[in-house]
Amino acid sequence: MCVCIAEGREMRKDCRRVSKMKGRISKIGSYAISSSIRDQQQHQQPCITCTTFNILAPIYKRLNHEDPSCRESDYRAYWLARNRSILDSLIYERSSIICLQEFWVGNEELVNLYEKRLGDAGYVNFKLGRTNNRGDGLLTAVRKDHFKVLNYREFLFNDFGDRVAQLLHVEIAAPFSQCRTNDIRQEILIVNTHLLFPHDSSLCIVRLHQVYKILQYVESYQKENNLNPMPIILCGDWNGSKRGHVYKFLRSQGFVSSYDTAHQYADADAQKWVSHRNHRGNICGVDFIWLLNPNRYRKLLKTSWSEAVFAMFKYLLRRASLTENDAFAFLKADNHGDYINYSGFCEALRQLNLIGHCNGLSVEESKELWDQADKDGNGVVDLTEFQRIWNSSGSEQREEISHEARGIQEQTIGFSIKNAVLFPPEVEKGTWPEDYSLSDHARLTVVFSPIRMPCSQSLS
Repeated sequence: MCVCIAEGREMRKDCRRVSKMKGRISKIGSYAISSSIRDQQQHQQPCITCTTFNILAPIYKRLNHEDPSCRESDYRAYWLARNRSILDSLIYERSSIICLQEFWVGNEELVNLYEKRLGDAGYVNFKLGRTNNRGDGLLTAVRKDHFKVLNYREFLFNDFGDRVAQLLHVEIAAPFSQCRTNDIRQEILIVNTHLLFPHDSSLCIVRLHQVYKILQYVESYQKENNLNPMPIILCGDWNGSKRGHVYKFLRSQGFVSSYDTAHQYADADAQKWVSHRNHRGNICGVDFIWLLNPNRYRKLLKTSWSEAVFAMFKYLLRRASLTENDAFAFLKADNHGDYINYSGFCEALRQLNLIGHCNGLSVEESKELWDQADKDGNGVVDLTEFQRIWNSSGSEQREEISHEARGIQEQTIGFSIKNAVLFPPEVEKGTWPEDYSLSDHARLTVVFSPIRMPCSQSLS
């Protein structure tokens, strides 16, 4: 056996820690809920809550770091005790929406355990395994007394790291019916996903691709069903921090990080909190609940995508210690003229590992980028056009549309962010407690309150 007697004793201690932590989990985890209840009682303002949690599939949980093949999945008592504790905390907290990642879909006993306990607690559940039978996947659950499920869709990224995403289209039900009017239906789009871990630099573009595909799916779903603007909540393990290109891309599309908004953290406050200790021992903040309200300014999705890729392009050039002039010379290659041609542009993309492999940009996407760079359409990019790309901030955040700037817009329902809590509490201070054993991720819960607001429009 891969676990010796001493390691077995250590695992039993670990399970006892899980048991002892139940009271602590309940106390801290219920803080956001009790806060929203007090607010509702004092101001007659209803709230819904949303929890995202990567629960660390037993097939990935290592019991012996000297033997990576030794996993928790081989020891039923260990994974069963840990997942029962996870369910205890989730059911105690009773969030309106629960989004789980690394859900062990390949184990029937564990699947039945979650479906039974969450079902008995009043949830309707949707599970989705990753492609290529990877063994883990997603579980999204919503409270039946808070939502009516209007539709459910699954997104499969067979060509993007065997990742998947779930979309739920729900309508808010009682006890929030007092906010509903005859002309406004309170509907939400909920997305749960788990992006690829960037094991090497070539995979950074994949994660950006995955988010782009998700937003394309959501946009297509809205158009196909002729939906009015409504709040979109994106939950999950994004495997990237506030410094990353995915974060900036979502910001450019009008999404806000609910936790950072609740705590009034700026984009630069990347070290204020963490939510994950990865297999390399590094701690970072990668778990987010993103909110897009209907009154947010939105660029065309393709425009934001191009800007995000160019930002990554520029980042890679700068990481190679290239100045603006050096970068222009690098892209010019052997051209005698003061310009960049398409072949030189593609060669630069290849050298920067953005194309030329199965995870890279497609030929069509490379051509679209080139068309964005070649503003005047003359077949080359001169220094002025290159400087426009180099100096573009691209992903700046836009605020809500003002009535004066846009005129009075159609009214709809959005959300204000009332509170957000991470458990264990130490992660809110940027540290990781050694006695925390529920997962290698923290649990994030956000409290939202429905509010009326004007609709915005995407810009062309």
